[in-house]
Amino acid sequence: MGQDEAGPWSEPPVPFADHRDAHASLTDPDRPDKPEEACGVFAVLAAEEAVANLTYFGLYALQHRGQESAGIAVFDDVKVRLHKDMGLVSQVFDQEVLERMPGQLAIGHNRYSTTGSSKVCNAQPVVLMTRLGPLALAHNGNLVNAAELRDSLAHLAGEFTSTTDSELIAFALQEAVDSGLGWNAAIRQAAGRCRGAFSLVIGTPDGLFALRDGHGIRPLVFGLLGEPEQGQWVASSESCGLDIIGASFVDDVQPGELIHFRQADPIPERQRWCEEPSKLCVFEMIYFARPDSRFFGESLYSYRVRIGEVLARETPVEADIVIGVPDSGIPAAIGYSHVSGIPFADGLIKNRYVGRTFIQPTQAMREAGIRVKLNPLPDVLAGKRVVVIDDSIVRGTTSRKLVAALRDAGATEVHMRISSPPVTHPCFYGIDTDTQDHLIAARLTLEEIERHLGVDSLAYLTKAGMVEAAQANSSHFCTACFDGQYPIEMDEEVRNSKLMLEPTGLAARV
Repeated sequence: MGQDEAGPWSEPPVPFADHRDAHASLTDPDRPDKPEEACGVFAVLAAEEAVANLTYFGLYALQHRGQESAGIAVFDDVKVRLHKDMGLVSQVFDQEVLERMPGQLAIGHNRYSTTGSSKVCNAQPVVLMTRLGPLALAHNGNLVNAAELRDSLAHLAGEFTSTTDSELIAFALQEAVDSGLGWNAAIRQAAGRCRGAFSLVIGTPDGLFALRDGHGIRPLVFGLLGEPEQGQWVASSESCGLDIIGASFVDDVQPGELIHFRQADPIPERQRWCEEPSKLCVFEMIYFARPDSRFFGESLYSYRVRIGEVLARETPVEADIVIGVPDSGIPAAIGYSHVSGIPFADGLIKNRYVGRTFIQPTQAMREAGIRVKLNPLPDVLAGKRVVVIDDSIVRGTTSRKLVAALRDAGATEVHMRISSPPVTHPCFYGIDTDTQDHLIAARLTLEEIERHLGVDSLAYLTKAGMVEAAQANSSHFCTACFDGQYPIEMDEEVRNSKLMLEPTGLAARV
């Protein structure tokens, strides 16, 4: 059941869920053994185009960033049409729905929940009415002061319809506008009340706004559709969202920057709303973002090949073939093969039509484990000493099943190489990670993890190697999941909700 509306949806208010109960299934053994992204945002301002259709394709390109729900809000002058539902973009929207959404400005969102449970009232965009007309807001990231912000908005609690921090940002913006501020000043004031990671696209009757938090933890880019003088603007979590609709990349929304795009204006208004050290999430480069998206002037495919090359130099091993775990492990495996001289082979085939499914597999399928999504090739693997490259290990459940499947397919040795450092700390900035006591590298030694996975050897990329391969200033990245150095201060209650294994007092110092 989709929801089509011209304002906020009409479910009864529900209590706000803080970070400790943001995802009810954190310990579900069938969850993917990977960090899971918060969401993707997309926006188009183009009076002469079918903006809802363009946004559909933009979200389609960003589907990897969130598969729980999808939504689009379209401005037709001062009227806003909103459609959102649970499921993939292709399940939520069809041509009939999109044809009911004419307009000049569209705001789109794919969601994976990190704050707030998985249900349709928590889908985005958030649409609210203000004294200056409607606003539609889509958010990628996570606030670390959500409970504090909610308390400051307690007088509006009766109007809350979701359990998300994204809705709180929208209400803070609504309050600022209704206090007498214009859009620009109101957005700056609302953003100043937020701590954490937030890349935002905001639709208003005065055009499109795009904003990143001061550290720029989650990505956001913008580009042009058509000729510059037409002033048709697109904003997207990643550059692959621009590519799919034929928009040309212009620039990143810089950390701490607010950009105002007006209809048919060939030059947007750019301003800094705050100054903080840049701290892009390095996992965006290792795993989350699509390999064809561009960071620091090059595709992530090139970076991932380089981390494989560094990994080969750091952790050599004698073997017959190198294979990668699709998809993000493939470029690193190619890099590892290039430096080591061990031939690269396709040893695992991915079912590319498997997304998030609400149909539970049979017990036999559960025992088969990874084969729903990955299937080994016995004729490639039989009798071979195999180096398998993966991008990360979080809990170790999927990796253990993968190793067993490779041995069942005839591999005589399995050497696992991970193209990132050990994940020892949870994320508070928009990645759905377990509490620290469920992170395998926080609980076990390297030798214990080897035994748990059943591999002949295991090695991780070093933090220095990871940063070296980026060919960028090491201080520009957030690496907290590897070293516990959190760039944004958070309340003790929030911090301790996930840092289960820290020595007494340490959590307060990171």
